[in-house]
Amino acid sequence: MKNIISNKYISFGLILAGGIFLGWFFFHTPSGAVATHKHEAEGQKKEIWTCSMHPQIQMTEPGKCPICGMDLIPLRQGGTTYDADAIHMTREAAQLANVLTTVVSKQNPVKDIRLYGKVQADERLLQNLVSYLPGRIEKLYVNFTGETVRKGQMLASIYSPDLVTAQQELLETAATKKSQPMLYEAAKEKLLQWKLTESQVSGIESSGKIKTNFEIYANASGIVTAQRVNTGDFIAPGSVLFEVTDLSRVWIMFDAYESDLPYLSTGQKVSFTIQSMPGQNFSGTIAFIDPIIDPVTRVAKTRVEIGNQGMKLKPEMFATGIVNATLNQFSNKLVIPRSAVLWTGKRSIVYVKQPGSNEPVFKMREIELGPMLSNSYVVESGLMDGEEIVSQGAFSVDASAQLEGKPSMMNPKVSDMSHQNSDSKNKVSDQNSAAKATGTKSQESLQKATFNVSGNCGMCKDRIETAAKSVKGVSSASWSSKTKKIDVEFNSALTSVNAIQKAIARVGHDTGKYKADDKVYSALPACCLYRK
Repeated sequence: MKNIISNKYISFGLILAGGIFLGWFFFHTPSGAVATHKHEAEGQKKEIWTCSMHPQIQMTEPGKCPICGMDLIPLRQGGTTYDADAIHMTREAAQLANVLTTVVSKQNPVKDIRLYGKVQADERLLQNLVSYLPGRIEKLYVNFTGETVRKGQMLASIYSPDLVTAQQELLETAATKKSQPMLYEAAKEKLLQWKLTESQVSGIESSGKIKTNFEIYANASGIVTAQRVNTGDFIAPGSVLFEVTDLSRVWIMFDAYESDLPYLSTGQKVSFTIQSMPGQNFSGTIAFIDPIIDPVTRVAKTRVEIGNQGMKLKPEMFATGIVNATLNQFSNKLVIPRSAVLWTGKRSIVYVKQPGSNEPVFKMREIELGPMLSNSYVVESGLMDGEEIVSQGAFSVDASAQLEGKPSMMNPKVSDMSHQNSDSKNKVSDQNSAAKATGTKSQESLQKATFNVSGNCGMCKDRIETAAKSVKGVSSASWSSKTKKIDVEFNSALTSVNAIQKAIARVGHDTGKYKADDKVYSALPACCLYRK
């Protein structure tokens, strides 16, 4: 009996031990699992919700934007670190704002110059039809303006008492021309001076009759633009009867503004249209540019000469012309769309997409503009070939920058306090590392200096700033092509202004104290040659 009972207890003990073992085996949790789970839970960041139109709104829960009332969207958080002054927009915000970008490239710029003017008669084809006879107009055969006359056409009939007397002298001397030939020749020459033809003089001599009325003939073809006499008028020798204009060739007189004159020259092709003849295109070349500017209109007359087939072009018709002027002095320069530029009146800025990012991240940059083209600008400095800029929607990007308190069109500089915890970290660390190398504090040794550096373009800017920053102890360098000055910030314990100037002169740019070597200067690109 005792054996049975003991066996039962042993059996129950074995069963209990086996159950405990199986429970431990199946439901055991490693010792570090709880800690790991807790760590992962703590390491998970809370999801941030923002507005696609107002990215400055960031909330921990979904809802409505307090500004525009739109539904908030999750903020995409990446591991990439951007410049503290850069604007990081969501893809949805960029799409709604219609933000488009363009890659900057070098081009041979062409400026489209629009000209306005009128058709005018060729001044060299204007003629006056005159009478060489004194007398009275008996009859006019051309009696209104606008009438077309041809060379040799009869214009008027004139009665001249002086001509009657001259005919009598001719007939009297003709009878004695063998004995007194000089008198005969003098009488004949008198009639010829009055522009009578040889046949008319011979007719008077052969008929022996005195002619009382004589006809006046046109000596040029054209359109009568003015009538100076009427029937019955007594005229003197040389009196103008009609003004005649030949319209087989005409002038197109365009008004060129003084700002466009540097890009205009004789020989350039001009394409123009006439307001009264839509759909028809004409072309010609610039034959003359007035060297004097009108003091009232501030324009210079630019003349285009063209043949007038079919007499389609009539004086005083309005004309609109376009000249495609190639800017050879700005060849192989960067060209950007006009819509990409935000102009404050003093500064021109663009927003550059930050490299290495697929997200819409942009940063403001000030540039220097050259001449304006039809829908673009030539860039003098501030951009590099291949950079990507905002070509459409720049105002929306600038608005986001203003809302976030970052540098923008109207606020190029923000207070140091606004970025004290961001962009200043790198500067401070660089300064501290330089101070540690010399055993001094960077804040106590940091100095600023400004001096002259010769140069021309954006390539010069990059070369000068790179040379300055290559000097140990220089923390920043900024050169302006307008002022020809560079602003440097450096650690006086590590370098000096003289050392910085020497470094700049070694790459080919004269400073206020040091001149670049002639061989180094001559090796610079043509656009960088600043010595005259």
